Amino acid sequence: MANNDLIEQIVNEVLKNIGSDGAGNKTAQNNSSSCSTGNTLNAENDYPLSKKRPDLVKTKTGKNINDINIENVLNGKITPDDIKITPEVLLYQAQIAESVGRKQFAQNLKRAAELTKVPDARVLEIYGAMRPHRSTKQELLDIAKELENDYGAKINASLVREAAEVYEKRNMLRA
Repeated sequence: MANNDLIEQIVNEVLKNIGSDGAGNKTAQNNSSSCSTGNTLNAENDYPLSKKRPDLVKTKTGKNINDINIENVLNGKITPDDIKITPEVLLYQAQIAESVGRKQFAQNLKRAAELTKVPDARVLEIYGAMRPHRSTKQELLDIAKELENDYGAKINASLVREAAEVYEKRNMLRA
């Protein structure tokens, strides 16, 4: 019984926090600044998404927020892939963040949305390569090209290119 209580507590905490750090969205496909309804989301009308716009909160496998509950977790209907965030939800949250002036947070959410298309193992490799003195300038530029061409991650590619330039100026590239 204690395990079921713990699982229920964890699921309830996850559900409570979905959409809790406001931001908004663009659809991942077209990178526009409006949601599928054609309207830009904002904090006043749409935050938190899980309560005010549960119709927009879908998991990577297409489940909606009401499908994520303790009963479905315990009976095996919810898998780890069922609770992965989608680029759409991150972009919805970015819109909400922008609506309250949190532009840097919105930009972080947009980068995260792009990274949902990159395999987890590759994200970790890129993270390691971005550490000071770990990569040459060309290796970083190759990563940027990969992000842009293979995954459509233009914002992240720009960030990696910028890092390559800064690392070069500060002598932080691998020799």
